[in-house]
Amino acid sequence: MDREIPKEVRNKERNKKIIRFSAIAVVCIVAISFLISFMRAGVQKKDLIISTVDQGTIEVSVSASGKVVPAFEEIINSPINSRIVEVYLKGGDSVDVGTPILKLDLQSTETEYKKLLDEEEKRRYQLEQLRVNNQTKLSDMAMQIKVSAMKLNRMKVELRNEQYLDSLGAGTTDKVREVELKYNVAQLELEQLRQQYSNEQQVLAADLKVQELDYQIFRKSLAEMKRTLDDAQIRSPRKAILTYVNNQVGAQVAQGAQVAIISDLSHFKVDAEIADAYGDRVAAGGRAIVKIGSEKLDGVVSSVTPLSKNGVISFSVQLNDDSNRRLRSGLKTDVYVMNAVKEDVMRLTNASYYMGRGEYELFVMDSEKELVKRKVQLGDSNFEYVEVVSGLKPGDKVVVSDMSSHKNKNKLKVK
Repeated sequence: MDREIPKEVRNKERNKKIIRFSAIAVVCIVAISFLISFMRAGVQKKDLIISTVDQGTIEVSVSASGKVVPAFEEIINSPINSRIVEVYLKGGDSVDVGTPILKLDLQSTETEYKKLLDEEEKRRYQLEQLRVNNQTKLSDMAMQIKVSAMKLNRMKVELRNEQYLDSLGAGTTDKVREVELKYNVAQLELEQLRQQYSNEQQVLAADLKVQELDYQIFRKSLAEMKRTLDDAQIRSPRKAILTYVNNQVGAQVAQGAQVAIISDLSHFKVDAEIADAYGDRVAAGGRAIVKIGSEKLDGVVSSVTPLSKNGVISFSVQLNDDSNRRLRSGLKTDVYVMNAVKEDVMRLTNASYYMGRGEYELFVMDSEKELVKRKVQLGDSNFEYVEVVSGLKPGDKVVVSDMSSHKNKNKLKVK
């Protein structure tokens, strides 16, 4: 016959079961927590770039893309329609002032120039002939005036004699009137000759002036032809490096076609472009920083194009050290143009995460072993720092390396 188990024994057994199940539950919870912790996404600390938020001054800048170009570059064009006969140099050769670069076929141009020289001499003789003819004509008229003046003086004497004889009763009044009439007519004729001489002087002087101007215009055309002929002897206008030459012997070249380029490869500048939305922040005379790798070169904005093209504005930067060893023609660079200064602001190291003013989600070190994503408001920047508007405080350690592969995570374990 079964005995009833005492109550104390049943309580003891129940307590043992409770303790056993509780222990198992605790072990499971700890195991699950450990597993979750172990499986949580993590990053290697050595792969992170950490920046500590501090307070200081930011010289605000706008960024642009630039390209290193020679400080001086000159394109040499063909001044005439011709063909290339000889090429004396190749790209990369050094040239001095007057160094021949290539030869063009100038036979027809030289023949035309010689014809113009003959025409110039002919015009010069014609102009001299016109001067002589004008002088002869005016001399003849001047002589006629002298002769008329002498005749008038003789008539004046005759008139005076007739008047004297008439006063003595030896002459007649009609004779006096006849001589007086002849004298007045001769006086008018002399006045007419003098007026004709003055008019002829003005006409001949004007005609001579026209011919002289025509001759001067022709001589200028001849000088232009001579200059074109000299330019067709393709030579270097200065000491530089020949960076391009059309070396196709026999090729036809049109007037104005590019045949060579010379550049000064010992000094450089930077041609840059920036979105026209930032055009008001770029002005001639503004300070600029050109970044080549890790090296920073100071410069000044030397010129800005007044018009926007395809949404960008172009400008040039004159470098203080324009012969730096890092400079190479065609090298791509980052350009930062300074336009304001902000003092005593929170700042963070600038890196690839920064794309302009606005809200960002950045990972901040919550402890030595954990990163927590935080919303941060960022402001202006320069090539070194970014202004922190809100979301961070001085001393916060922020990850500034690329974290795009963890953009869907809110927390990350630091391994």
